[in-house]
Amino acid sequence: MLISVALLALLAITLSAVIALSPCRPVVRLLGFLYRLPLFIPFIVVAQMMRTFLAKNGLMNNALVAADLVTPLETLSWLGWKGIVITFVWKQLAFATLLICGAMAALESSQILAARNLGASRPRILFDIMLPQVLPTIGVALVLSTVTMMSVLSVPLMIGVGTPTMLTVDMAFRVNSYGDYAVANTLGVVSLAICGALSWFYLRHSLQQKGGES
Repeated sequence: MLISVALLALLAITLSAVIALSPCRPVVRLLGFLYRLPLFIPFIVVAQMMRTFLAKNGLMNNALVAADLVTPLETLSWLGWKGIVITFVWKQLAFATLLICGAMAALESSQILAARNLGASRPRILFDIMLPQVLPTIGVALVLSTVTMMSVLSVPLMIGVGTPTMLTVDMAFRVNSYGDYAVANTLGVVSLAICGALSWFYLRHSLQQKGGES
Protein backbone atom coordinates (compact mmCIF):
# COMPACT_ATOMS: atom_id res chain seq x y z
CA MET A 1 0.00 0.00 0.00
CA LEU A 2 2.93 2.35 0.59
CA ILE A 3 3.87 1.90 -3.07
CA SER A 4 0.32 2.85 -4.06
CA VAL A 5 0.41 5.99 -1.90
CA ALA A 6 3.83 7.06 -3.22
CA LEU A 7 2.78 6.59 -6.86
CA LEU A 8 -0.52 8.32 -6.17
CA ALA A 9 1.27 11.35 -4.69
CA LEU A 10 3.68 11.58 -7.62
CA LEU A 11 1.02 11.28 -10.31
CA ALA A 12 -1.53 13.52 -8.59
CA ILE A 13 0.99 16.33 -8.02
CA THR A 14 2.30 16.05 -11.59
CA LEU A 15 -1.18 16.08 -13.10
CA SER A 16 -2.30 18.97 -10.89
CA ALA A 17 0.81 20.97 -11.82
CA VAL A 18 0.21 20.42 -15.54
CA ILE A 19 -3.42 21.52 -15.20
CA ALA A 20 -2.51 24.57 -13.10
CA LEU A 21 0.53 25.76 -15.08
CA SER A 22 0.00 24.59 -18.66
CA PRO A 23 -0.73 27.42 -21.12
CA CYS A 24 -2.44 24.97 -23.51
CA ARG A 25 -6.12 25.12 -22.58
CA PRO A 26 -7.25 22.20 -24.80
CA VAL A 27 -4.75 19.90 -23.06
CA VAL A 28 -5.93 21.13 -19.67
CA ARG A 29 -9.58 20.50 -20.56
CA LEU A 30 -8.74 17.02 -21.88
CA LEU A 31 -6.79 16.11 -18.73
CA GLY A 32 -9.55 17.58 -16.57
CA PHE A 33 -12.06 15.28 -18.27
CA LEU A 34 -9.89 12.17 -18.23
CA TYR A 35 -8.75 12.27 -14.61
CA ARG A 36 -12.34 12.59 -13.36
CA LEU A 37 -13.52 9.41 -15.10
CA PRO A 38 -12.81 6.96 -12.21
CA LEU A 39 -14.31 9.26 -9.58
CA PHE A 40 -17.82 7.79 -9.49
CA ILE A 41 -17.03 4.17 -10.44
CA PRO A 42 -17.48 1.73 -7.51
CA PHE A 43 -14.42 -0.22 -6.40
CA ILE A 44 -15.97 -3.58 -7.25
CA VAL A 45 -16.60 -2.41 -10.83
CA VAL A 46 -13.03 -1.09 -11.06
CA ALA A 47 -11.72 -4.44 -9.79
CA GLN A 48 -13.65 -6.35 -12.45
CA MET A 49 -12.46 -3.91 -15.15
CA MET A 50 -8.85 -4.40 -14.08
CA ARG A 51 -9.23 -8.19 -14.00
CA THR A 52 -10.35 -8.02 -17.62
CA PHE A 53 -7.61 -5.54 -18.53
CA LEU A 54 -4.57 -6.92 -16.67
CA ALA A 55 -5.06 -10.70 -16.99
CA LYS A 56 -2.70 -12.81 -19.11
CA ASN A 57 -5.38 -13.02 -21.81
CA GLY A 58 -6.75 -9.59 -20.97
CA LEU A 59 -7.33 -6.51 -23.05
CA MET A 60 -3.86 -5.02 -22.50
CA ASN A 61 -1.96 -8.13 -23.58
CA ASN A 62 -4.29 -8.73 -26.52
CA ALA A 63 -3.67 -5.17 -27.69
CA LEU A 64 0.11 -5.65 -27.40
CA VAL A 65 -0.09 -8.91 -29.34
CA ALA A 66 -2.25 -7.30 -32.02
CA ALA A 67 0.32 -4.50 -32.34
CA ASP A 68 3.12 -7.11 -32.73
CA LEU A 69 4.91 -5.72 -29.69
CA VAL A 70 4.92 -9.09 -27.93
CA THR A 71 4.09 -12.66 -28.86
CA PRO A 72 1.32 -14.63 -27.11
CA LEU A 73 3.97 -16.67 -25.27
CA GLU A 74 5.62 -13.50 -23.92
CA THR A 75 2.49 -12.08 -22.32
CA LEU A 76 2.46 -11.76 -18.54
CA SER A 77 -0.34 -11.55 -16.03
CA TRP A 78 -0.38 -8.34 -14.01
CA LEU A 79 -2.82 -9.75 -11.48
CA GLY A 80 -1.36 -9.85 -7.99
CA TRP A 81 0.20 -7.08 -5.93
CA LYS A 82 1.13 -5.11 -9.07
CA GLY A 83 -2.47 -5.18 -10.21
CA ILE A 84 -3.64 -4.06 -6.77
CA VAL A 85 -1.24 -1.09 -6.90
CA ILE A 86 -2.35 -0.12 -10.41
CA THR A 87 -6.03 -0.39 -9.48
CA PHE A 88 -5.78 1.67 -6.32
CA VAL A 89 -3.66 4.37 -7.98
CA TRP A 90 -6.01 4.67 -10.98
CA LYS A 91 -9.13 4.76 -8.80
CA GLN A 92 -7.84 7.27 -6.24
CA LEU A 93 -6.00 9.48 -8.73
CA ALA A 94 -9.20 11.37 -9.54
CA PHE A 95 -9.93 12.15 -5.89
CA ALA A 96 -6.38 13.17 -4.98
CA THR A 97 -5.93 15.28 -8.12
CA LEU A 98 -9.25 17.02 -7.52
CA LEU A 99 -8.17 18.11 -4.04
CA ILE A 100 -4.63 19.13 -4.99
CA CYS A 101 -5.67 20.86 -8.19
CA GLY A 102 -8.33 22.81 -6.30
CA ALA A 103 -5.76 23.92 -3.73
CA MET A 104 -3.38 25.05 -6.47
CA ALA A 105 -6.16 26.94 -8.24
CA ALA A 106 -6.99 28.76 -4.98
CA LEU A 107 -3.48 30.22 -4.66
CA GLU A 108 -2.95 33.91 -5.30
CA SER A 109 -2.33 34.28 -9.03
CA SER A 110 -0.24 37.40 -8.34
CA GLN A 111 2.47 35.22 -6.77
CA ILE A 112 2.76 33.05 -9.87
CA LEU A 113 2.68 36.07 -12.20
CA ALA A 114 5.40 37.79 -10.18
CA ALA A 115 7.58 34.68 -10.32
CA ARG A 116 7.09 34.41 -14.08
CA ASN A 117 7.97 38.09 -14.54
CA LEU A 118 11.19 37.47 -12.63
CA GLY A 119 12.08 34.63 -15.00
CA ALA A 120 11.19 31.63 -12.85
CA SER A 121 10.60 28.40 -14.77
CA ARG A 122 7.48 26.30 -14.27
CA PRO A 123 9.31 23.62 -12.23
CA ARG A 124 10.70 26.30 -9.92
CA ILE A 125 7.28 27.90 -9.54
CA LEU A 126 5.89 24.49 -8.66
CA PHE A 127 8.55 23.51 -6.10
CA ASP A 128 9.28 26.92 -4.56
CA ILE A 129 5.86 28.61 -4.56
CA MET A 130 2.99 26.20 -5.09
CA LEU A 131 3.99 22.97 -3.32
CA PRO A 132 4.92 24.58 0.04
CA GLN A 133 1.46 26.16 0.19
CA VAL A 134 -0.52 23.06 -0.79
CA LEU A 135 1.42 20.50 1.28
CA PRO A 136 -1.36 20.25 3.91
CA THR A 137 -3.90 19.51 1.17
CA ILE A 138 -1.59 16.88 -0.31
CA GLY A 139 -1.36 15.29 3.12
CA VAL A 140 -5.14 15.26 3.50
CA ALA A 141 -5.59 13.72 0.03
CA LEU A 142 -3.10 10.96 0.81
CA VAL A 143 -4.56 10.32 4.26
CA LEU A 144 -8.10 9.94 2.93
CA SER A 145 -6.87 7.78 0.05
CA THR A 146 -4.91 5.52 2.42
CA VAL A 147 -7.92 5.02 4.69
CA THR A 148 -10.07 4.26 1.65
CA MET A 149 -7.58 1.69 0.35
CA MET A 150 -7.43 -0.02 3.73
CA SER A 151 -11.22 -0.32 3.86
CA VAL A 152 -11.66 -1.91 0.43
CA LEU A 153 -11.90 -5.71 0.33
CA SER A 154 -13.12 -6.27 -3.23
CA VAL A 155 -9.94 -5.12 -5.00
CA PRO A 156 -7.39 -7.39 -3.23
CA LEU A 157 -9.82 -10.32 -3.29
CA MET A 158 -10.53 -10.05 -7.02
CA ILE A 159 -7.08 -9.00 -8.24
CA GLY A 160 -4.67 -10.31 -5.63
CA VAL A 161 -3.02 -13.65 -6.40
CA GLY A 162 -0.90 -15.27 -3.69
CA THR A 163 1.24 -13.00 -1.56
CA PRO A 164 1.82 -10.27 -0.52
CA THR A 165 -1.75 -9.43 0.36
CA MET A 166 -3.55 -6.78 2.41
CA LEU A 167 -4.72 -6.76 6.01
CA THR A 168 -8.39 -6.88 5.02
CA VAL A 169 -7.87 -10.07 3.00
CA ASP A 170 -5.86 -11.69 5.79
CA MET A 171 -8.57 -10.81 8.31
CA ALA A 172 -11.31 -12.31 6.12
CA PHE A 173 -9.20 -15.43 5.48
CA ARG A 174 -8.53 -15.95 9.18
CA VAL A 175 -12.23 -15.74 10.03
CA ASN A 176 -13.69 -17.68 7.09
CA SER A 177 -11.07 -20.44 6.82
CA TYR A 178 -9.89 -21.00 10.39
CA GLY A 179 -12.40 -19.21 12.59
CA ASP A 180 -9.34 -17.54 14.11
CA TYR A 181 -11.05 -14.49 15.56
CA ALA A 182 -8.15 -13.69 17.89
CA VAL A 183 -5.68 -13.03 15.07
CA ALA A 184 -8.38 -11.34 12.98
CA ASN A 185 -9.22 -9.02 15.87
CA THR A 186 -5.54 -8.24 16.38
CA LEU A 187 -5.18 -7.29 12.73
CA GLY A 188 -8.32 -5.19 13.08
CA VAL A 189 -6.81 -3.32 16.04
CA VAL A 190 -3.63 -2.69 14.03
CA SER A 191 -5.72 -1.34 11.15
CA LEU A 192 -7.71 0.81 13.56
CA ALA A 193 -4.51 2.25 15.07
CA ILE A 194 -3.14 3.13 11.63
CA CYS A 195 -6.40 4.73 10.51
CA GLY A 196 -6.72 6.53 13.86
CA ALA A 197 -3.29 8.11 13.48
CA LEU A 198 -4.10 9.20 9.94
CA SER A 199 -7.50 10.54 11.02
CA TRP A 200 -5.81 12.62 13.72
CA PHE A 201 -3.72 14.34 11.05
CA TYR A 202 -6.84 15.01 8.96
CA LEU A 203 -8.85 16.40 11.89
CA ARG A 204 -5.91 18.52 13.02
CA HIS A 205 -5.61 20.05 9.56
CA SER A 206 -9.37 20.68 9.39
CA LEU A 207 -9.41 22.43 12.77
CA GLN A 208 -6.41 24.57 11.83
CA GLN A 209 -8.11 25.54 8.57
CA LYS A 210 -11.34 26.48 10.33
CA GLY A 211 -9.38 28.44 12.92
CA GLY A 212 -7.63 30.40 10.18
CA GLU A 213 -10.93 31.26 8.49
CA SER A 214 -12.65 32.45 11.68
